[in-house]
Amino acid sequence: MSDNQSLRKKTISGALWKFCERTSTQLVNFIVSIILARLLLPEDYGIIALVSVFISICDKLVVSGFSTSLVQKKDADNLDFSTVFFFSLGMSLFLYAVLFFGAPLLADFYSAYDRELLIAVIRVMGIQIIAAAVVSVQQAYISHTMQFKKTLYSSACATVLSAAVGIWMACAGCGVWALVAQYCVNIVTIMVVLVFVVPWRPDFAFSVERFKSLFSYGWKIFAASIIKVLYNDLRSLVIGKFYTSADLAFYNKGQSFPQLVESNVGGTIESVLFPALSKRQTSKEDMLVILRRAIKTSTYILMPLLAGLAAVAQPLISLLLTDKWLESVPYMQIICFTFMFMPIEIDNLQAIKAMGRSDIALKLEIVKKVIGVALLIASIPFGVMAIALSMLAGAIINAIIDAIPNKKLLGYGVGRQALDILPSFLLSAMMFVFVYPLAQLPLGNIATLAIQVVVGVAVYVLLSALTKNESMRYILTILKKGKSK
Repeated sequence: MSDNQSLRKKTISGALWKFCERTSTQLVNFIVSIILARLLLPEDYGIIALVSVFISICDKLVVSGFSTSLVQKKDADNLDFSTVFFFSLGMSLFLYAVLFFGAPLLADFYSAYDRELLIAVIRVMGIQIIAAAVVSVQQAYISHTMQFKKTLYSSACATVLSAAVGIWMACAGCGVWALVAQYCVNIVTIMVVLVFVVPWRPDFAFSVERFKSLFSYGWKIFAASIIKVLYNDLRSLVIGKFYTSADLAFYNKGQSFPQLVESNVGGTIESVLFPALSKRQTSKEDMLVILRRAIKTSTYILMPLLAGLAAVAQPLISLLLTDKWLESVPYMQIICFTFMFMPIEIDNLQAIKAMGRSDIALKLEIVKKVIGVALLIASIPFGVMAIALSMLAGAIINAIIDAIPNKKLLGYGVGRQALDILPSFLLSAMMFVFVYPLAQLPLGNIATLAIQVVVGVAVYVLLSALTKNESMRYILTILKKGKSK
């Protein structure tokens, strides 16, 4: 088997395993979130949403950049992995100490929340940071060797166990602590399971030279990731400060449904695309083929899912979470449209990073976030809805900015990319036009949803067939080949 065929096989196999892992775990998490949302109050979710921002920032400080360097480096050996492991572990312990002793200051700043409860939640949830440091190196090894099947075991075990703990505690009346326990049990279980399924073990060694080499590439990815996570979480910080915990809960709950879809499709492609592109970094022709296929396929799958989700938002929220969460419907719809542009941003960045141009990735993040922060500041006086709309405007601008460098690097600029995604966008828009008005049918939520889903799928598939959509034909070809094996 040639190298190209072998890589193609590994990429497709990796994508399928990663998609199965994400889909199965996200499905269970989705069901659990519905159960917990019925048992708990929006205010409970508001506290967790706020604390999760600080945990997320610390996680990025620990895992970003260096894990990417390990995947990008073709000849990374055990000394490289061990060096990153001990650095990440030390950094996580330091950051947890900062978070532990800084918790009272954060609680004083967010004075609208229960001070003692917020301090306690921050200190307990912060334990995740240490476990995440270990998991990041384990997952980097999996990505480097493209053994994505192993992530399915850890995710499945963690999801089931954390779900059981969270639901049990919610039923027992533990309130916000049910959510805290669910998050902590999840990451710790992933870490423990990966110890058994991943053959990698760290040597008790740390190389300053290797660290410098990995740092020279990784620090730019690290900085770009920090900028990105700060920007993404800035809206939650602003809403948490200037509005109520319930407002933050409705905004975050509205984000959770489209995020479920985007993370399964976009996250799967991102996880597999980067190592695949990295192994073809010396051939621009091969990289262009892989990138175009990724953009076409991801938008063909993701855009209709998100457009459909926006169309069914009201009956879906009412059915699954009860009417007490209906205020999250408009946020959910806006964020669905926002995430439709994510594949373009993700896929272009993966290509840029795979070519070793982490400097460009950093510059792009700085430019995008300066624009995004300006949009956010301008929207604050007009309420949470305006803040959500500023996110949509930023996503469109980001997609354009991320496509610009690949005009020079691969000959694949904004114009060609727009033509590649236009068919999927138009098909999704047509499907939305047919499905959205059906939400007003004088039927129950279940009947309305069933009709909307059937009509949406039928319209999208029929229009794809009538227009002889190339992405549809490609997906069918892959599925047929998989069946014949």
